[in-house]
Amino acid sequence: MSRYFTDEHEWIDVSGDIATVGVTDYAQCQLGDIVFAELPEEGKALSKGDDAAVVESVKAASDVYAPVSGEVVEANSALEADPALINSDAEGDGWFFRLRLSDISELDGLMDRAAYDAFVAGL
Repeated sequence: MSRYFTDEHEWIDVSGDIATVGVTDYAQCQLGDIVFAELPEEGKALSKGDDAAVVESVKAASDVYAPVSGEVVEANSALEADPALINSDAEGDGWFFRLRLSDISELDGLMDRAAYDAFVAGL
């Protein structure tokens, strides 16, 4: 499995043609205590950069963008019952949705962990 990052602080794990998307630990720290997550519907077609989900904290609401194009195949229903999973395990069980990639070449513009860590260090 390969993990990529965006400059909007999303992570994406790719296994075959399925990608799991969430927000980074840095993003959840900036947001504070997460109180709600609005997830995309299964079957929704997303283009790279589209608003895909919304995460609300005690501080603010933020959009979660689609890092690549594809069709949503699953939303993390655990977040509806326990949105705090995003705070406790942002880069694991706190994932938002999975999608079937429609253009694998879009991964080329994303960062690896080292590049993302350097990006965050410069903020």
